[in-house]
Amino acid sequence: MMSFASSWPGTVVVFLIVLTVLVFVHELGHYLVARRNGVRIEVFSIGFGPEIFGWFDRAGTRWKLSAIPLGGYVKMYGDADASSMPSGEIKMMTEDEKAVSFHHKRLGQRIAVVAAGPIANFLFAIVLLAGLFMTVGQQFTPPEVGQIEPNSAAERGGLKPGDTILKIDGGAVESFADIQREVYGNPGVAMQLVIRRDGAEQTLSVTPQMTEMTDRFGNTYRVGLLGIRRSGVDYIQRGPVSAVSRAVGEIWNLSVGTLKASWQMIIGQRSTDELGGPLRIAQMSGEVAQGGIAALLYFMAVLSVNLGLINLFPIPVLDGGHLLFYVAEALRGKPLGQRAQEYGFRVGLALVLSLMVLVTWNDLSHLGIVAFFRGLIS
Repeated sequence: MMSFASSWPGTVVVFLIVLTVLVFVHELGHYLVARRNGVRIEVFSIGFGPEIFGWFDRAGTRWKLSAIPLGGYVKMYGDADASSMPSGEIKMMTEDEKAVSFHHKRLGQRIAVVAAGPIANFLFAIVLLAGLFMTVGQQFTPPEVGQIEPNSAAERGGLKPGDTILKIDGGAVESFADIQREVYGNPGVAMQLVIRRDGAEQTLSVTPQMTEMTDRFGNTYRVGLLGIRRSGVDYIQRGPVSAVSRAVGEIWNLSVGTLKASWQMIIGQRSTDELGGPLRIAQMSGEVAQGGIAALLYFMAVLSVNLGLINLFPIPVLDGGHLLFYVAEALRGKPLGQRAQEYGFRVGLALVLSLMVLVTWNDLSHLGIVAFFRGLIS
């Protein structure tokens, strides 16, 4: 698998498998909760565009694989299209038709159906991580300082090899990863570190040095660094209860980190060059797969969390946009007008398309394709 994943065909295959699984999980969440609430499902599609192949099940749902494998949708009875906009025929439905129409369900039922997709992604990530923690083990690096780089922020702050970092700005530290997470997001900000040295606790004030880094995928970003190295890495196998608990904690940290990074991009503290699209994900899928099935499953869990979070953003055409409309409906006591919803979906579609253009440009730039064509015409 490792040698196959390193080739371009292998990278594409791995990417399509990863994306198909995550999309299927997301749409299955919508499907199961919709069926549970008596909604008739007309189409369950992996991908968009022309159908490649498909079949009807006993309930009359068309299950299909479509030509453009960058997403999917569940079309419910009463939907005008894949974006779940209500069709113009919902006002003329019979009572029997209304009983199986998504748009005639109670507000709480519609909220449950829409929220089920992102929730399914989070649950899937928990299952993956918990399974890894029970079998392969959870990577654990003690929060102990192994080495200190000369002229670093750590050296200036008084840290020494052998120190164990117990708290950062009052928050408990359990692993070296906790240190990295806190320090990376606070470049140039003074931090209070509680350490244990020779059996005694003491407090140091250390200011992470702002550093511009470029990762192996070509992303350039600014982070805070202390200039310390870890002392070692262990893998700890967890029991079922502990594995699930640790998986939930890991997903919480991933979610908070992603939302924090997104907000920093919105207010201009981080560059949008860090955003990647399908091409970058494909490249990363191939590279991660070379590390083995465990690394690929962890990567899938991270992507599943990101997919769930992105779909919860309050942008019309995404699940979060639908939920925003439902919040407005709950406050008003009646749904938003058809025209208001249509304008909202147009704005949302424009935002999503603009984001797709941006991330595709970033992908092409990081892969060197933009520079290649510039060289041809210069």
